Amino acid sequence: MSPRDRAAGAEETSPASVNGSASYVYGIVPTDVEVEPGTEGVGEPAGQVRLVSFGQIAALVSDVEADRPLGRPRDLKAHQRLLDLTAAEVPVLPFRFGAVLTDADAVVEELLKPYHDQFADALQEVEGRTQYVVNGRYDEHAILREILRENGEAADLRQQIVGRSEDATRNERMRLGEIIEGTIADKREADTAAVVDELSDVCEQLVVREPAHERDAAHVAALVERGRKDEFEQAVDELARRWSGRVEVRLLGPMAPYDFVGTS
Repeated sequence: MSPRDRAAGAEETSPASVNGSASYVYGIVPTDVEVEPGTEGVGEPAGQVRLVSFGQIAALVSDVEADRPLGRPRDLKAHQRLLDLTAAEVPVLPFRFGAVLTDADAVVEELLKPYHDQFADALQEVEGRTQYVVNGRYDEHAILREILRENGEAADLRQQIVGRSEDATRNERMRLGEIIEGTIADKREADTAAVVDELSDVCEQLVVREPAHERDAAHVAALVERGRKDEFEQAVDELARRWSGRVEVRLLGPMAPYDFVGTS
């Protein structure tokens, strides 16, 4: 596994102590980052976040009970909250759901020391940048009207179904569903391309994500320079205005650059 895959991947573990605590890792930051006293992470009670440093890099860590199962919703929220708050201020290489290592020495020996140079280079790549996610979702009624207006077969099938039972129109309903599903997939491809074209000039990189919902019009992650945050948000606002009534556009972020640290 490459260091960048490790930073973006799922939970990694090494044998934890049978009794006592282990070190939970959230992500990698430059060694000169300061953690505000009282910063809380995962666990019940929440562990206090600190740095474990080696050379030019450091791991954000907190202690967890060695035998405590992780993965509860509150743990995931605490993990993401810490990384997103960090990414708003400094470069960070996020672990999607952390790594549990035996102790601070293991964090250095198994993570920081062997991957020091690669992590340092990756941090430079995201320096001064943060991630946003643009999600567009078709309005159910608007997209259905659009499909019926553009597709004669779909309109005819719709008329055949109206006022008749499901059993009597099973074939028509199945065919109409196929048309709607296929048409939305085609429209999603075109609308996603439009989003990429619209935003490519106001961000550093774009990654097209898999749809999160069957009515997604676009699901795109963007790596944005902090100095162009307002410009990027204005471009998204303009897109939302243009699609008003057809597609609901949501902008999520700033957040840790999950989509941009495991792509090579």
